[in-house]
Amino acid sequence: MAMHLNEDIDGDGEMHDINVTPFIDVMLVLLIIFMVAAPLATVDIRVNLPNSTALAQPRPVKPVYLSVKADKQLFIGDRAVDMNTLADALNLQTQGNKDTTIFFQADKQVDYETMMSVMDGLRKAGYFKVGLVGMETPGQ
Repeated sequence: MAMHLNEDIDGDGEMHDINVTPFIDVMLVLLIIFMVAAPLATVDIRVNLPNSTALAQPRPVKPVYLSVKADKQLFIGDRAVDMNTLADALNLQTQGNKDTTIFFQADKQVDYETMMSVMDGLRKAGYFKVGLVGMETPGQ
């Protein structure tokens, strides 16, 4: 009985199997690159955000402009209001229709906490559809 241990070797002594060593080397190099680069791609910035107590609600339909100037004065359209009368002024402006879209615009010097307190006031008043208005930059 004869046994052939090297069946893939032809008469010239050449092997016909695929050499996977270069493939494994490339895969190991890529693995090391991704292991080093992955932690660098994550962002870990801590931000102290203000609290909001309002619950999320379904969104409404018709626009009214609510503006906050740099000195934190509130305006609905052209009329000045304060945080205490915001809900009543919005109900008067929208005829009590809570499905009205409120377009919210604020001066770029207004801080984030002021913006969140105004949006919290909108939600507490029952206005859940808020469109944020910004200045478009030409050419972009």
